[in-house]
Formats: sequence, structure tokens, C-alpha cells
Amino acid sequence: MQITALAGGVGGARFLRGLLAHLRSSGDPARREAQVTVISNTADDITLHGLRISPDLDSVMYTLGGGIDEDRGWGRSSETSGVADELAAYGAQPSWFTLGDKDIATHLVRTRLLGEGATLSEATARLCERWRPGVRLLPMTDDRVETHVDLAEADGSTRRVHFQEWWVRLHAAVPALRIEPVGAATARPAPGVLEALREADVVVLPPSNPVVSIGTILQVPGIREALVRTSAPVVGVSPVIAGAPVRGMADACLAAIGVPTTAAAVAGLYDDFLDGWLVAEEDEPPVRSGLEVRRRPLLMSSPAATADLAGAALDLALELDRKDPAA
Repeated sequence: MQITALAGGVGGARFLRGLLAHLRSSGDPARREAQVTVISNTADDITLHGLRISPDLDSVMYTLGGGIDEDRGWGRSSETSGVADELAAYGAQPSWFTLGDKDIATHLVRTRLLGEGATLSEATARLCERWRPGVRLLPMTDDRVETHVDLAEADGSTRRVHFQEWWVRLHAAVPALRIEPVGAATARPAPGVLEALREADVVVLPPSNPVVSIGTILQVPGIREALVRTSAPVVGVSPVIAGAPVRGMADACLAAIGVPTTAAAVAGLYDDFLDGWLVAEEDEPPVRSGLEVRRRPLLMSSPAATADLAGAALDLALELDRKDPAA
């Protein structure tokens, strides 16, 4: 069984860990032997202090490799901040994005590999040799894409900032006028991305941010089209429960594109390719012919709950796969 997932950072990484746990413990040999490919968002990437940082790739890699800070959901466990303290002493900016000492080692290796001519795909594969995440981890593109956000100033002007500044420094508290993944329109899918969608038996959308994680992946030319054309059932998990994001500030992102923070509205963003949708028990399901919706608990409150959620998504996908396409 070939499973392909599109994922952002914390929520996607935790769901994927639950998916692997479900597969490994399954009594079904086909599930135990399943191969998982993860297509990760790279539009959150940023260069700071000369280092190229890929937050979503790293969150997936660390989480699945056993090195994540469980409390924060990002960065390394047992982290220290000696380098960040020294940068602050020098007055080096920006100071709002803290780099941990262990995490810096990852960024140093990535930056060196890219500087030597490696693609982001090649650099990611090299980093994964250490972490052994148990999946094939692919960036959505090897081309540079960075999400920028337009903000209104008090004098009526508009200021553009990198997504990370809006998200980390401003906590998305300043309403975004526009969110743009700069470079996405001319980017090419990374090697293996389109094949992973075309050859998948199941495609899963974890509960990642629908605008700046899944949404940016979909803006790389060819990826959305591949999802529309794949013969695999595409099943997603709502990142919204009772009108609020499960984690983070996805509501601020949805507001920027004029979409309500509801499970049904998020499903509408994937309307042209989505076959199955898991929503919380208290949410109204989207109504669309051909879309199978299941209500169930969505909180990834424990490893067991997360594995059960991932198993439910896979169950729905396989149920859809058994249906007669002509029916």
C-alpha cells in the first residue's frame, strides 16, 4: 500500500506519527507493510543569520525521528540557547525568532549542502539519514517559495512582512490584508512529488493549516491537478473544531482569504479533489454530492487517540476505494 500525505508543521507531524503507529500495530499485513510519502510545505522557509531554515520539514523530521520538543511541538528536545543568547548580546536581528543550539546544527548542514549545489530534496534526504523518520519526506518544490503577508499600517499604507514575522512575532494578531506564497506560481514540484500522488493507493490531508500549509502546497503548479486526476481516494481531517482551529491561528489565515472558520468551509477549499472528510462530532458536515463525511473525535490528545484518528482516516479511504466508481 502506498500512502501519500500533504503536511505542514506541528499538526501534520503529530498526525503522521499517529499514522505510523497505527500501521505498525495493525493486524492487517497490507497496512503493516505500507509505504508512506510525505509532501511537506516549504513556503514557511526563511533565511536568518545566513542560515536556511525549513520549519515544516524539520517538524516532520524531528517528530517522526524522536527528537521533537513535545511541549512546544516544534524545535529540538532538551534544547539550549547559547548561540541565541550571544546573538542577542551582539544586538543581531531579528531577535523574535529564537534558534536553539541543536536546531542550528540542522540549519548549518542544510545551508552548507545548498551552498555546495544540492537541491532542497537532496539536502532533506541527507538530513533524514540521521533521523530515519520512517517515511519518504519530500519538499513540495526545490524552488524557493516564501509566504509574505500584507499588513495595514496606521497611516493607511501597507507593509509586507515574511509570514514568520506575522506568525511568530505578531502572533497573527494584526489582520492580514493578503497572504501570498511568493514564487509558488513559477515553482516546479520536487522530484517524486507528482509520482507519489499519481501512484498512491491513498492520499491523506492531515489537520494542517488549510491556507499556509496545505494551501501553499496546492499552489505549486501541477500538484492540485495531480490530486484531481489521481485514482486514489483523497481523505482529509478537519483542522477546525466548533468554529476554532485545533492549534495555531488558522482562523486568522482563513479570514485573510474570506473563508469562515468551519469544517465545511475548509472542505470547500479542496472541493475539486476531496473524496472523504473527517469532522468533529459537534460540527455540521459539508453537504456535497460524492463527498463521504464521518463524525468522530478529532483531538490528538494522546498517542493512542492520534493513532485511532489516523486509522479512521485510512478506514474511510479504503471504504471509498472499494466502492464502484460508476455507482
